[in-house]
Amino acid sequence: MTQRPVIVMKFGGTSVATPEGRSAIGRRVTEVIELEKSPVVVVSAMGRTGAPYATDTLLGLVHGLPSDQRERDLLASTGEVISAVVIAHELRADGLMARALSGSEAGIGTDGVYENAQITEVFPAALLQSIAEGFIPVVAGFQGVGPDGRLTTLGRGGSDTTACALGVALNAEAVEIYTDVDGVMTADPRTCTDAVVLDVIRADELFQMARSGSQVVHTPAAELALASGLAVRVRNTYTEHPGTLVADISAYSPKALATAVSHVGGIARVRAALPAGEGSLAHMGAQAHIYRAMADSGVSLDMFTPVGESLIFTVPEGDLNRAGSALDGLGLSHEVRKGLAKVTLVGAGMHGVPGVMARVAEALYAAQVTVLQTADSHTTISVLVPGEHTGAAVSALHEAFDLTD
Repeated sequence: MTQRPVIVMKFGGTSVATPEGRSAIGRRVTEVIELEKSPVVVVSAMGRTGAPYATDTLLGLVHGLPSDQRERDLLASTGEVISAVVIAHELRADGLMARALSGSEAGIGTDGVYENAQITEVFPAALLQSIAEGFIPVVAGFQGVGPDGRLTTLGRGGSDTTACALGVALNAEAVEIYTDVDGVMTADPRTCTDAVVLDVIRADELFQMARSGSQVVHTPAAELALASGLAVRVRNTYTEHPGTLVADISAYSPKALATAVSHVGGIARVRAALPAGEGSLAHMGAQAHIYRAMADSGVSLDMFTPVGESLIFTVPEGDLNRAGSALDGLGLSHEVRKGLAKVTLVGAGMHGVPGVMARVAEALYAAQVTVLQTADSHTTISVLVPGEHTGAAVSALHEAFDLTD
């Protein structure tokens, strides 16, 4: 018998947390079966902070107590395991054959880094066997097993990455990411009331949105969609809205300059002093030493710019202590400004078009937004602004580039 096409269906914590949500999951899975396709379900932990089995609630059980990363990963992973078992039971109650699997049982291998692991390989034999036997695999997301056999988790939002990795490994027809919103929006609706749902977004644009602060899809999942050409759709568990199709960049050309505006707060700007003599070997060597020291300290730099006898860069405020210690170790003085945000205009249509930066600058000036620094790529223009200017900056760019239309 020829195997039916596989649809990987990922359901977020708000979908699995309530009886209404679990009933909706059953309806969604049944719809896929009626289309004569094989569903593979991936689930997140139930609910958000405060819910009994949410990840933050579970980790709160050991907050302030002696623990290590291995144990925190063990504890955090149980939320998804609970969800997998509960959803498998719910599907069986609907008359469907279902089988709950942990990440390791589903064959998900990682690089072994605790609390922020990367999926390195998937061994799909157990999943394929379950499908062949007529079962619906219900996989605990957010987790896998490292080379030493120990459980590791994939970072917050990692169930999206689980779903996309399984989609690649199973040569799935599509990956559907279900959440409590209708799809990927042009901006965070809590910040910009004019934000609308996108019908289509290119995979490279989704990736840039994710890495620039949008929380709709986990960044490594967006990266997988970009690299693999996976057919991905972001949908609402509870409504019939068609959602947002994530398009392969080879098959879809942008119809507008910009697609969306994303933002991330809690950013700090660091100004590190460099030796005198701009452009000298000592000056360039100090920059290289800073980059190396930050890398060795596990600090990711962003928006780094040499200015005169200083190197300016941004880091998440949570990384400031490590960044400061690294600079102290190099004997370099530094100044810090906290409470900033990075606002990013995303759009594959901007590449090579004159006047886009002028339009950005004019819109922000008209909105009286203070711009401290800028950076750009082929598909993004980012501005660093005081945190209190975030909403005004997002709304100004959203309006200036007609993203509501």
